[in-house]
Amino acid sequence: MKQSEKGSAIQRGLSSMAKVETADCVRPRIMGIVNVTPDSFSDGGQHSNTTAAITHARKLVAKGADILDIGGESTRPGADAISIDEECARVVPVIEGCRDLAVTISIDTRKMAVMAAAVEAGATIINDVSALEYDPESLDFAAKSGLPVCLMHSLADPKIMQDNPTYDDVVAEVLAYLRERIAVCEAAGISRDNIITDPGIGFGKTIDHNLSLLKALPEFHALGCEVLLGASRKKFIGQLTDEPVAKQRVIGSVAVALYGATAGVHILRVHDVKETRQALEIWQAIQSASF
Repeated sequence: MKQSEKGSAIQRGLSSMAKVETADCVRPRIMGIVNVTPDSFSDGGQHSNTTAAITHARKLVAKGADILDIGGESTRPGADAISIDEECARVVPVIEGCRDLAVTISIDTRKMAVMAAAVEAGATIINDVSALEYDPESLDFAAKSGLPVCLMHSLADPKIMQDNPTYDDVVAEVLAYLRERIAVCEAAGISRDNIITDPGIGFGKTIDHNLSLLKALPEFHALGCEVLLGASRKKFIGQLTDEPVAKQRVIGSVAVALYGATAGVHILRVHDVKETRQALEIWQAIQSASF
């Protein structure tokens, strides 16, 4: 990547932190999910080759995605880790193939080497489900990159995270964890303005834990960082609606997204970009109307 291209890419990453406003109403940015994996819970295998993934990413942008979140390793419950080389081989060509789009690109990974390869290819947000804990080198890399980072709460590694997750107070414990990770990141040189927090819906949580965290979303603003919500098509939606097929949970996913919007969430990570965008536009129009 040329230095001039890298500079403009970083600027896009920073600008993605800006709010989308109409009148007095702030619309969350939509982060479209691009899983370059054979085993993700909702769309595993559909976009597992470079061409299919790039085509899907371009469709998401056409449907209204503000950010593309490109990941090459499934973090669904029970998933096994893959090698750095395999993960890079999956995500780097896709990022390069999307670099010409007028959209911010996020790399969804826990590994520093993958972060580095993705940033070199054009990614300008680092989205780590381990909150920069999985790889000891990731914190330093993220700090030196100067890019926005997303810190997510997860009770344990994806392989075992749904094995009887237990909390005394899920909201208090998730908030305390994220507060501690923010402090660690700031000590490493990452500005609070460049930190996004994610309560980690579905990552080591029961249905009741997820609902408690969703109800408490306004409390996450006290952390002083932007908030990302990733609940799209997740199991708890199927449990509440008796819908076992992830792809059939679109309506429930949009309902959660709208609840997140009313709670002031800044970024919505979703599979169904068009449906989410349409719902948000109506919500935004109503919120902005005078009476």
